[in-house]
Amino acid sequence: MTHVIITGGSSGIGLAVASIYAGRGARVSLIARSRDLLEQAQAKLAASTGAKADSIRIEAADVAEEPDVAAAIRRCEQAFGPCDILVTSAGVVEPGRFEELDSASFQRQMEINFSGTVHAVRAVYDGMKRRGKGRIMMISSGSGLIGIYGYSAYCASKFALHGFAQALRFEARPHGVGVSVCFPPDTETPQLQRELATRPCEAEKIMGVVRPWPADAVAKRIAGSIERGRFETFFGLTLYLLGRFGPAVRPVIHWWFDRAIAQDSTSAAHNRGVSERQT
Repeated sequence: MTHVIITGGSSGIGLAVASIYAGRGARVSLIARSRDLLEQAQAKLAASTGAKADSIRIEAADVAEEPDVAAAIRRCEQAFGPCDILVTSAGVVEPGRFEELDSASFQRQMEINFSGTVHAVRAVYDGMKRRGKGRIMMISSGSGLIGIYGYSAYCASKFALHGFAQALRFEARPHGVGVSVCFPPDTETPQLQRELATRPCEAEKIMGVVRPWPADAVAKRIAGSIERGRFETFFGLTLYLLGRFGPAVRPVIHWWFDRAIAQDSTSAAHNRGVSERQT
């Protein structure tokens, strides 16, 4: 029976991916920081997919702490057998202009989004190599393809994932281990709602023109890519063009971003001037 381990599996994209595999009869292990959310996710999966509760394992661990996530994955493998598919969905986004973003927030995003993925991969990689099979899907972001105003830490962490995935793919392929990376757009998740509350207006001017994808739709494409063994998965025409033709497309998008931000800044300055004259 297939064993799927999902970090960040208590909500959002991770939970939606878990729902797909639980519905197919796989053994699913969910890892996240909050045990309460994990228990809710476990109950939801059992109710919505018909999966038996004992086929869904939960482990509370912080992926930024390598010993914790390694121990959690080890317990999952002891209970359900070796990991066949690893999906690294754990992530955090804390928008803010670089000069306003404190060092702790910047470092936290790097540790969870990038190092957290590395820690989970390291915990399953040797076993997959020995067995000569296994699939690893890293969830990056559209922000891992192009820089976004107010997202310096998040973009850095997601760009780093792409480089890690590219390098590891070459090392893993001769051993029968598949490595993939995907670049979802804004997705309808609890995290997006928290993110929007602190997203700079300049970023909203750029990102708000695209409607967020439903988590189920993103998860369906991720699962399909794992099955087909695709290395890179993009969502929507813009991200596909960035992924496939980045050097040619990026200057045009940079021009559009700069123009939109400049217009927003001009408008904001005008509004401040009107307000000052009225007072």
